[in-house]
Amino acid sequence: MMAGSLILQTGTRLLLPLLLLFSVFLLLRGHDEPGGGFIAGLVAAMAFALYMFAFDVYKARAILRIDPRNMLGIGLLLATVSGVPALLQGRAYLTSLWWDVEVPLFGELKLSTPLVFDIGVYLVVIGTVLTIVLALAEAEE
Repeated sequence: MMAGSLILQTGTRLLLPLLLLFSVFLLLRGHDEPGGGFIAGLVAAMAFALYMFAFDVYKARAILRIDPRNMLGIGLLLATVSGVPALLQGRAYLTSLWWDVEVPLFGELKLSTPLVFDIGVYLVVIGTVLTIVLALAEAEE
């Protein structure tokens, strides 16, 4: 696959961190308003796909730093494990549980099993999309 133009490469260097930051925003916002793990994962995967189009597959894999298939597996594990705390409390699998945690610099944070599930979905979506996109791009070369 040919690398993109200088303008695309420059724009991608600026957009990649912004798109990844926006994907984290969508991930964390998804409990109360539209967003969540699926759409956040799509935004993050498209950020890396844009980087692949601007540069090449190998540079995209290098910046990703983890094989997308491993990311997919970790995400499946997280999504599955997110239901276990409810089982330990004698509730139905995947029942939502919330904890208030005091963090020294940030104050009080609400941690929840739905957040762990959403992070798992986020990683599964990124891993799936990038596995497909990168494999197609490598097959083209």
